[in-house]
Amino acid sequence: MSKTVLGIDTSNYTTSAALYRDGEILANFKTLLTVGAGERGLRQSDALFQHTKNLPETLTKIRETLGDGTVCAVGASTRPRNVDGSYMPCFLAGVSAATSFATALGVPLYSFSHQCGHLMAALYSSGAEIPMDQPFGAFHVSGGTTELLYVSSRSREGFAAQIVGGTADLNAGQVIDRIGVAMGLSFPAGPALEQLALQNTKRIPRRKIPLEGFFFNLSGLENLALKLYSETADAPLTAAFVLDYVARALEEIGKAFRQKYGEIPLVYGGGVMSNGIIKERLAAYPHSYFAQPAFSSDNACGIAILAAQAYETE
Repeated sequence: MSKTVLGIDTSNYTTSAALYRDGEILANFKTLLTVGAGERGLRQSDALFQHTKNLPETLTKIRETLGDGTVCAVGASTRPRNVDGSYMPCFLAGVSAATSFATALGVPLYSFSHQCGHLMAALYSSGAEIPMDQPFGAFHVSGGTTELLYVSSRSREGFAAQIVGGTADLNAGQVIDRIGVAMGLSFPAGPALEQLALQNTKRIPRRKIPLEGFFFNLSGLENLALKLYSETADAPLTAAFVLDYVARALEEIGKAFRQKYGEIPLVYGGGVMSNGIIKERLAAYPHSYFAQPAFSSDNACGIAILAAQAYETE
């Protein structure tokens, strides 16, 4: 008998629910949280409130997709990362809904980190066939996280991952949104900034990226980009400069990672990795795997898959 698993994820900017059965994602529902014009983000209290409003409609869609089917297990993201002390209030909305759903059906509830969900969604959608006992590297690049991870193992609890690199200040998605909003784009600004960059026909200015080991800083990028835009009023050129800078920063620490750990697979996920310009640069390296766009931005698919795997091992 086929077993359907529900996954719920309530990140800082997206309400998500997904259904998984027999190796296939049956549903991937996502609702972006509303950010006011000119704003660069949401307070946690506002995110929690919007999730609470969105979840009933989202779960109604899940019920309609299920039809006469049933759910055998539920998974939820409970915290940003799989480490002690990792916490954000926005995940409480998803935990509450998942707990209610599982309790009403009398089925098990499994908890994972948001980051583990991203890793699983990236593995599922990228086609990376990495054995369970093989280590790999993973970039999680979004508005809330820009980390290079060494993933040593997988288990029922998710992934054992160590942060070995990334940004030391602003996250990649965060700086992209800040610059985009300053240029008059709506939040989140990533897709619009990419479209602007594709219109650029001028030579992109190159600036040295300050690196310290596997870490880099992006606060300087914000200053450089806003100065360029102020001096040129050239939105396509500025957008191209920003995305080129981020891509080169990720490329540099990716090369350093390979020099240390060898040519092990490197998996890319997180909302910023939906950007085609950045992906094109990084895809030139062997053993690189990218989450498909629908599975790269925030979603509950990875959580559903992890919950299914946990259920099957009981």
